[in-house]
Parts: sequence; structure tokens; C-alpha cells
Amino acid sequence: MSVTDLARSKSRYSSVTEEKSSGATYTPKLLADFVARQIVQSTGNLSGNNTLRILDPAIGHGELLVSLLEQLPPQRGLQLEVYGFETDPNALSIAAGRLKQKFPSVSFHLEPVSFLDFVLENFGIHDHGDLFGASVPESYDLIIANPPYVRTQIMGAKQANFLAKQFGLSGRVDLYYAFILGMSRVLKPKGIAGIIVSNRFMTTKSGASIRQAILERFNMRHAWDLGDTKLFGAAVLPAVLLVEGKNGHSQTASAFSTIYETTNQANYEASDPIEALSKEGIIKIDDGRRFQVQHGKLHTNDTSDGVWRIATEAVDAWLAKVHSHTWGTFRDVGKIRVGVKTCADKVFIRKDWDTMTPEDCPELLKPLATHHIAHRFRPLVSDQKAQILYPHEVVHGRRRAVNLENYPRSKAYLEENKATLEGRRYVIEAGREWYEIWVPQDPDAWDQPKLVFRDISEQPTFWIDLAGSVVNGDCYWLICENTDQSDLLWLACAVGNSTFIEKYYDLRFNNKLYAGRRRFITQYVEKFPLPDPYSYLGQKIIAMAKQVYECSSSPEAEQLEEKLDALVWDALTSAKAD
Repeated sequence: MSVTDLARSKSRYSSVTEEKSSGATYTPKLLADFVARQIVQSTGNLSGNNTLRILDPAIGHGELLVSLLEQLPPQRGLQLEVYGFETDPNALSIAAGRLKQKFPSVSFHLEPVSFLDFVLENFGIHDHGDLFGASVPESYDLIIANPPYVRTQIMGAKQANFLAKQFGLSGRVDLYYAFILGMSRVLKPKGIAGIIVSNRFMTTKSGASIRQAILERFNMRHAWDLGDTKLFGAAVLPAVLLVEGKNGHSQTASAFSTIYETTNQANYEASDPIEALSKEGIIKIDDGRRFQVQHGKLHTNDTSDGVWRIATEAVDAWLAKVHSHTWGTFRDVGKIRVGVKTCADKVFIRKDWDTMTPEDCPELLKPLATHHIAHRFRPLVSDQKAQILYPHEVVHGRRRAVNLENYPRSKAYLEENKATLEGRRYVIEAGREWYEIWVPQDPDAWDQPKLVFRDISEQPTFWIDLAGSVVNGDCYWLICENTDQSDLLWLACAVGNSTFIEKYYDLRFNNKLYAGRRRFITQYVEKFPLPDPYSYLGQKIIAMAKQVYECSSSPEAEQLEEKLDALVWDALTSAKAD
């Protein structure tokens, strides 16, 4: 794909600009003013400049530029030149009208083209190109931006791969990644940029390449994780990055602030989440919500592409104490896998198989574990249990699709749904049988005891499956790599369900969605700590976890869970474990 092709395909992401201009991702005034204020406070004295060049690479309705121009202090003799790009002509027209009416003395250069095309055409493909070439525009003193947010699934693999190649990224690429790197090519060495982004990149595996690139191409000043403040109408958890150009100065520790909703008692008040950021602790705002605000340093877990978290003396001391009591991690028990993905659930997964006659009911049915039966320690018992038609087996150590000739009732059922299943063209194009599950995982693993847990949950929900269930794609699971160590599953179940792990998760990963929900995915859970299973406390935890399982959903179980929770805390943080 060439730059011209990219321009032709920008309808893929122009819809994001349209959403922004219609309000879905439009920058609220409160946030626009905050970003502008941070930029202005970081610019220092502008009196030595004759011309100040300002850029917004995705203008929308111009809210960010309005805020920045309003807050820039007047300087005698300073000429302001404002540049902007916007692929939505309606939004650009509105922005141009607003800006020129409000700031008639400012020189505006607003272009109805893609900023990414501009970067690739004028600043080269891989580095900064020939910045001394006659055709290359000057770079910018200040950048303020809320780039469009489009994930790989929406953007399309072809364009995502193109952008990844051109901007030196890897893995799943969000469109705003390319915008950030594009801005790194046009920001002056001593320039300042304030950028609004989704906070996903800070903690996800797919964000590793952009985390590394940001630290390599900018000097980080401050990062704000604005969490579940709901500053946007859309379901985007925002973050703000304040950066300066790479100017030869050594990178100092960057400031990092977080704000997340809490139910704890407030000790301060503020009018809104932005004002709350000026305080620290539990802050109640005017609409009644309470937020925990923390300020510290940016910690990347000692690697350039590591997960971003807040580091304070108290947090680091607590994590160090946990580390000193850690025997191993969940990954040491076994490999964590996501559940199966059929890509045709209506065919493979049903709750009414038992309504079929014995002559019609498929032979290949297995029980299915889903988030609907999720419960701590022991799954819920449902009157209508979901089952999955599972057409896979292992022969001579290799997974394969079963021979349907050996299962006539399953064959008849699948052939009734053949048109639907063959509609999954990617299955056939991958050299698979038309009746296979797209992601079947390991057929030999289902009959083994396993630890299962929900992907998205406000509180961690881990349970032991002893029923030989297949795990659905809305959950994750693991089995013991060493089948003689199945007690480790019970230890992991106790730790996974503890209030200790909630605190550990929030301090180590801090990836929360709205309403306090957490993502329990492989890259986090595999790092959860385990106490020594052979110690006195470890053995006591394992035994009590089994007791909770046996009397699940009873008053006795609730009392045992409280005692078990205290044991986990003792084992991983207390001197009692020594």
C-alpha cells in the first residue's frame, strides 16, 4: 500500500472523525482546557520567539486549539501560526469558522487531508527524512491533539500492517499509535505536546511497541491515567501525555498520576475530576462520585516496553514485601489459555440439547464452563447447563478433527448447519475441516482438573472445574503442567479470589474498565504471586480452599472464605510466613 492508497482508504478511519464531531469522541471543554493548561505551563517564557508554530493533527471542531489559544499569554511581537489537519470537511468548516472569528489576528493553515499522509510524504517513512530539503515543512513548537482511536479490527488488517511497517510498530496497531509517532517526527527538539489517548496502551501486550517508541522518541514530562472518570460520552478510558521533543537532555523520571472511582470515604472535595487531579487521596466531586487520586513516578517494570504503573515509596515497598514472600507465580503452575472460540456459537453451543430425541442428539457433547456459571471456588449449578458439540480429538499427540463417519448423529446435525459453518471461509482457507471449532485448544486437557476464571469482573472470580468441562471464550483456564501437583490449583484459586489479589492487581497493573471492572487476562494473571505451597501457611490455605469448595454457597463457606482471605494476606505479606 502506497501513501496514495492510504489516502484513498482513509474512509476506514474518517468515521472516527465523524464520531468525534458528532459527540462520541469529541473533546469536552473541561479536558481540552486541562491539556492546554499543561502545555502552556510547560512552555516557559516565549519572548525569545518571533513565530510560534502550533499543530493539531486531528482538528475535529477545533476545541483543543480554542483552549490552547485562549490560554497562551500575549507576547509582544510574537506571531502565531496554527496548522491543522482534518479529513471530515464538515468538521473542518466548523472549526475554521470558530477559530478565525475568535482569533482574527492568528494565521491559520487548515488542510482537508490526513495528517498521516502529510507525515509520510514530507518527513520520510522510517526516520525524520531530509529535514533540510526544500520541500519539507518546518516542524512545530506546540502540538495539542486528540487523535482518532480505531482498533485493528475496525481499521482492517491491510491498513494496520501498512501503518505498522511505515511507523516501525509491531503487534496489533491502533490508529492513534501512528498519530503519536507521526507527531514525534514533526515536534521540535524543545517543543511541547499534549496528547489525549486511550489508556489501553499503558497496560496491554499490544501496546508494548508504542510504549517503547514513546520513551525513545520523546522526553516524557507527565502522564495522567484518567481511568473511569467518564469525561467522554464514548466508552473510552482516556489518558493524557505531556511530552517534549528529544533534545539531547537525559530523560529524568516522569511524573505519573492516576484517578479511579472508589467507594472509600472521601477526605477532600472538588467540583469535577479535573479539579480532583490537583489533590491527592479520596476526593468527592459535586455529582457524588468519589475518586482515588495518586501522584508518583512512571514505572515501566525496568524495561523500555514494560507495563506502565504508578510508583510511590509506599507502593514500591509493599510490592517488594510481596516479592520477598513469593514462591512462584500462576505461570509456574501451568500455561494460561483463553477458552474455545467457535465463531458459530448458535450451532455448537446450546442449552436445549436434552430436548432432542436420543436418535438425534449428537454424541460429541461436552459440558461447557462459561461466565454464566462463574462463582468463587465452585461453579454454580444451573437447571439448563450449556453443552458444546466438540468435534476434536488428539491422536498420537496431535490434535485433529474427528472423523464424522464414526459419529453419525453429530454428522447429521452438523450437515444440517453446513451452510452456516461453511460461511466461516477463514476456517476452510486455513486448511481446516468445515465443521471444526475455530479455536479448539487442547482436547486432552478438558478431562483434567482445571482452574477457570472470568475475563471481565469487578471482583476476581476463580473456580475449580472437576467436571471435565470445555471452557468457553469468555473465560480463561489453566491445568497443572505436572499432574502430580494438582494442589497448586487450589492454592492459586485461594489467591485468585482474595482481596489481596485485588490490591496487587491495582498496584501492579491498574487496568480497570468502567464501574471498577478488571480484566483478568493472561498477561496479568500469569504474574500473580503464590506463597510457598509446602510451608505451614501454604498447606493450610490449600486445605481450607478445598473445604470452601465442598460447602460452597453456604454460611459456613462465607466464614471460611474470610479466614482463607486472611491466610493469603499472612502468607504473602506478613512476618508469620517467615
